[in-house]
Amino acid sequence: MASSKRSVTIIGGGQSGLQLALGLQAKNFDVRVIQNRTADDIRTGKVLSSQCMFDTALQNERDLGINFWEAACPTVDSINIAVPAPDGSGKKAIDWNGKLDKPAQSVDQRVKIPGWMAEFEKRGGTIEIKDASIADLERYAAETDLVIVASGKGDIGKLFERDAGKSPYDKPQRALALTYVTGMTPRPGHSAVCFNLIPTVGEYFVFPALTTTGPCEIMVLEGIPGGPMDCWKDIRSPEEHLAKSKWILDTFLPWEAERCRNVQLTDDNGILAGAFAPTVRKPVGRLPSGRIVFGIGDAVVLNDPITGQGSNNASKCARVYMDAILARGDQDFDADWMQQTFDRFWGYAQLVTGWTNALLQPPPPHVINLLGAAQQFPVLAKRIANGFNDPTDFFPWFAVPEEADRYLKQLAA
Repeated sequence: MASSKRSVTIIGGGQSGLQLALGLQAKNFDVRVIQNRTADDIRTGKVLSSQCMFDTALQNERDLGINFWEAACPTVDSINIAVPAPDGSGKKAIDWNGKLDKPAQSVDQRVKIPGWMAEFEKRGGTIEIKDASIADLERYAAETDLVIVASGKGDIGKLFERDAGKSPYDKPQRALALTYVTGMTPRPGHSAVCFNLIPTVGEYFVFPALTTTGPCEIMVLEGIPGGPMDCWKDIRSPEEHLAKSKWILDTFLPWEAERCRNVQLTDDNGILAGAFAPTVRKPVGRLPSGRIVFGIGDAVVLNDPITGQGSNNASKCARVYMDAILARGDQDFDADWMQQTFDRFWGYAQLVTGWTNALLQPPPPHVINLLGAAQQFPVLAKRIANGFNDPTDFFPWFAVPEEADRYLKQLAA
């Protein structure tokens, strides 16, 4: 006799929650999504992230047939890294470009999430619009085989204990801002994530994307706390936000400022500013009744955006969880299974987290040497660029000074 459908409730419909929901739905699971905002609220609200996704993460969407914006979205073809000269001359000390093996893309979540919500409902899924409480989670855990939490906010987020051993920082390491613009002068040749590292001040990166109004560029500004780029607290309007973004470029990155003479905001909601502490949490949440829920994506691994890995991690986490759920057959989704499934993802994510956390520190000499050497060795430039798609390739040579020296000697030979 065929077993009855397995049921899953997913709290939070972002990249990981909806990708998993659509994946399980296609495998005949009974899936419901609890989302605290309607599709219209999201579409007309503030931008949520910068979400530049590299090929492996994009492939997860292609595999599920939910890559609806691939043809309309501009491609990101390379990574360009620049470091200004320390003498304040406005020249570059380091400047190189590494081509990506396959292009990256960024679709504004205000476009993607409402589109995925509509597709999930079209395919027969249920979405409830509400702020889920602990009492709601108790009910979902009683009714369904598995409850997955893709939201790290409020009381629900507190179910997942911070893992101090995996979280070196207990406060924000950057003051963050996003500015979505049109009218930027394109990079000559081919498109790139133009990543600018300003020692002691912060980072700025920018890349093409697709937003609610069409193609755009997303400016990501990361200021070291207390420094000149930690400058968003007194901004009162979208116009002021844009002006402050341009001031940063005028002050520290004249070559980027030059591209921005005619920029305008995509819309008044195309801005965001804030800060958060990069945090890894334990994946099993225990409800007052003793029932358990399972954390996914940002709810359990929240990295600083400095390496652009957030949505990539979320996609890869959803993929690991989906494969593990399908492999489970009709066995219980118990705490051991949850921990083992998370550990499988963490085997990958710990390297991403280590690389990201390392970049939040002042770059050590071996990293400066590697970035400098990439100007001479195109093969190194290309390898660093493609590491954004698979950061596990950075180990050990990007992390260990002796390994970096050994690798550079090999390249020179």
